[in-house]
Parts: sequence; C-alpha cells; structure tokens
Amino acid sequence: MTALEPLSVAILAGGQSRRMGRDKALLDVAGRALIEHVIERARPVASEMMLIASDRPAYARFGLRVVPDRYPQSGALGGIYTAIAEAEHPHCLVLACDMPFVNTDLLRYMAAVPRDYDVLVPSLAAERSTQGERETLETLHAIYGKSCLPAIERQLQEGILKVIGFFSQVRVKRIPEEEIRQYDPNLLSFYNANTPEEYEWVRRRYAAGDGRGEAGDPVGGSPE
Repeated sequence: MTALEPLSVAILAGGQSRRMGRDKALLDVAGRALIEHVIERARPVASEMMLIASDRPAYARFGLRVVPDRYPQSGALGGIYTAIAEAEHPHCLVLACDMPFVNTDLLRYMAAVPRDYDVLVPSLAAERSTQGERETLETLHAIYGKSCLPAIERQLQEGILKVIGFFSQVRVKRIPEEEIRQYDPNLLSFYNANTPEEYEWVRRRYAAGDGRGEAGDPVGGSPE
C-alpha cells in the first residue's frame, strides 16, 4: 500500500453551539467528549492535528494544539482560513467537532486522492439538499490546500462568509455520493449533533454499541 502524503487535520470547535445551548464538543458520548470521537477517527490520516477554537481552556485536556481563530465572528469560513494558515503541511483536512460518526475509511480514501486540487469536498445528491441547490457540499468534511488562502482572505475582508463563495476562484474536486457510499453507505459521516434531539440520537446509538451509526437514519443538519 502506498504511503499517504502528509496531511494536517484541523477540527473546528469554535462555534457558539446556540441550538444545543451548551458546548456540544464536550457533551458526553459513551463516557467521552463528543469531540474525542472525531479526534480518534481522524487520527489515522493525520500527520499533525489541531483544534481551532478561541477561549476554550477546557480543550487543553485533549493534548492537541488549540489555535485561536484569526477571524473571530466569521463563522466556519474564518475557522477554515485559520486551519489552512496554521497547517504544517500543504493540505489540511477540516472537520466539524460535532460529527461523531466520521468514517475513517472514507477519510483514508480522501487522503489518498491525488492532490491536483485546491479543495476536495464530498458532494451529496440534489434530492438530499434542503436549500434548493443542485448539490450539498460538505465543506466541514473537506480537504483544503494552502493555495486557497488568498481567495478566502479576500472574501473575509469583504464580509462574505458563505464557505463556497470562493470556490469559483480555485480548483474544486467533488467526491460524488456514489463514491462516498462505498465507504459510508448511510452517509452518517455527515450527521451533525447540533440540537438536543440530535445529541440524544447519537447517545442512544453509542449506548447500543452502534458507534458507526449503521441504523441508516437521515443525515443531520449543517454545523453552526
């Protein structure tokens, strides 16, 4: 098996968890913080790993570098910019902290894709979109190259915070849903525990010994 090129991994954990009402990254799931499950599943593809979060002293317990957001109050896009800029390697896998069913096999597949892109992003079919768009791009489960930094910085300075806003300026490679399903048949990689109800579903699945989320329930909402 060919060795993977070095890959940085950044977990975004700086959101306000408004819908949850408390820090969702620290919620207990099977005796561990929710974010610990993300860390564990991403570690096999990580040459380095960091958390992107401001004012989170409780995160020191995870033993990872905690990097403050360079663009506070700029949502996910500011976190992505910080992750890419702080990454030791040319490409950085960015994950949300609230996806407890991240699939290591899918991450290995993504890490092995030849890096002739600026963004590598999973694309879910149109019928799964709730926003009337042709597809749903999982931008918080994607790999970004440092070549994205100028385009993202321009967008942040203009106050445009939609993540895909800069995609037209860079080389984007989409992973179609049929390829994703070869590794994650039920697309649970993208399930977000954003609300108390979603957290309860996650807690029940883990309590039942189904940490892979193989029940086939629908994909959760987008991260905050």
